[in-house]
Amino acid sequence: MAIGVIASSNIRVGDRTNMRKLIGICYAIMAVYTALSAQTARQEVVPQRNIVLPIEADTLIAEPSDSTNERYVYLLHADETRFNQRINPDAQILVGDVVFRHDSMYMYCDSALFYETSNSLDAYGNVRMNQGDTLFLYGDRLHYNGDEMLAKVRDNVVMIDKEMTLTTDSLNYDRTINLGYYFNWGTVEDTLNVLTSEWGEYDTQTNDAVFNYQVTLTNPNFVLISDTLQYNTKTQIATIVGPSNINSDQNHIYSTLGRYYTATGQAHLLNRSILTNDDKRLIGDSIYYDRNGGYGEAFDRVEMDDFGGKTRLTGDYTYYNELADSAYATRRAIAIDYSQGDSMFIHGDPLRLLTRYPDTDSVYRIVQAYRKVRIYREDVQAVCDSLEFNSLDSCMTMYFDPVIWNGPQQVLGEVIRVYLNDSTVEWAHIENQALIVEQVDADQFNQISGREVKAYFVNGNIDKSDVEGNVMVVYYYTEEGDSVAFGMNTTECSYLTAFMKNRQVDKLYIKEQSNGVFYPITQIPSGKDKLPNFAWLNKLRPLSKEDIMIWRGKSEEQKLKTTTRREVPLPSLKGLIDKK
Repeated sequence: MAIGVIASSNIRVGDRTNMRKLIGICYAIMAVYTALSAQTARQEVVPQRNIVLPIEADTLIAEPSDSTNERYVYLLHADETRFNQRINPDAQILVGDVVFRHDSMYMYCDSALFYETSNSLDAYGNVRMNQGDTLFLYGDRLHYNGDEMLAKVRDNVVMIDKEMTLTTDSLNYDRTINLGYYFNWGTVEDTLNVLTSEWGEYDTQTNDAVFNYQVTLTNPNFVLISDTLQYNTKTQIATIVGPSNINSDQNHIYSTLGRYYTATGQAHLLNRSILTNDDKRLIGDSIYYDRNGGYGEAFDRVEMDDFGGKTRLTGDYTYYNELADSAYATRRAIAIDYSQGDSMFIHGDPLRLLTRYPDTDSVYRIVQAYRKVRIYREDVQAVCDSLEFNSLDSCMTMYFDPVIWNGPQQVLGEVIRVYLNDSTVEWAHIENQALIVEQVDADQFNQISGREVKAYFVNGNIDKSDVEGNVMVVYYYTEEGDSVAFGMNTTECSYLTAFMKNRQVDKLYIKEQSNGVFYPITQIPSGKDKLPNFAWLNKLRPLSKEDIMIWRGKSEEQKLKTTTRREVPLPSLKGLIDKK
């Protein structure tokens, strides 16, 4: 403020008096101005973008002209606005129906502290945030930083995004990446599942959620428990990325990596996951499972155990139907029976396990093996083209060039039926072109052939054999206590019973008429020491459980020629009438 002083020697006394009064007034004005300037200097000047004068209730504060700048938080409404320079000089104190806007986010509360200089606010009471018409966030307290676009909501927090609801006591929502995360227990609920965890995050853009520490997913049909889980509220797919257990009334799943489609009950499981149903277990490098369809598929290094039946099915591919209680295995498939002390290993490609009349008192099971079947147990080995075992009569039927070895004995025929008692061979029935061979020495073999043979076992060894129909015998005699044969006998008859002792022919009983010839060991005619259908197939014999995977087939000369029964011609009716 500038004041000009005019002086003149020619001014009148009265004029001088008036001038002195005017100068005094000017000095007074200057004193007041100086005092006001000093007071203002003691106060901090706060730059303001909004109108902050006290307003009447229900009066809307108009947005300033720079409202297009989305960087700033704007106050849109408050019933009362005031300052407290002593306690919090940087904050506007807002009370009653407070409304803020930042970009597309609107914030509502009962009261707030608004910090224009830091572009932030603290909101209290009935806090609500909404973005568009889908995302809503509620709580008792809110701290919002406009520069960081970070909202910290505390106490009784609820986030609603379409059909998803998240509840917790502490939630941070980062608007730059559309991510909300909690760290002191929270619950996410959609139309199908409820998920709880100690820590979690939710992406409002992709609907992806991540849960850590004591995760529980509750579904009407199952409960999933994990330490780390990913979930999409839109697709309702749970992605397993850590040790997880899925429990239901019917089965249990353990997996460390995979996906579970909670809406359809389908699962894609990796990392040698385990599927358990009642007393059955399925393990594989990867498993596909359909809970509603009641079936599963396993790939690579598959193991399927039936603990009740004490059997195991292995292979590189297995299909399992839990509703029909059946299974199918291929690609290096092996069936293992461990009901006895010594396990039996069966290889075929494929292998099938079937259950007839499940969930009834008449239930029984069928095992089928196809193509190049090989069997190994310490006391019994066998090969054939195909095989079927029926638990109804405990009969294992072997088809197409079957051969069975028991110690030094070899049995073969067109069809062999082996009857078991608790997985122990009780008796066997060899049909058509039956041949029993016992090795006595390097080139000496006891041989019995006939139309059919019934062999009876004791403690896993042949005890007695009944041979019927076109029976032919080659038998070497030895002195008691001496293993060297002194002669050989050839016999033909219609029925014979052979008794075994210590896995060797002990004596022969010939029923009805027979003819036989005895030859001293040095006088055996050439060709008489072998029956017409003689075959010693020891090179085909599986030597171990690993050896069953190696197929060594018969030569064309060694294969049996399947016999066919001729049809009996029936008399014509016309011929009978003519004779009458």
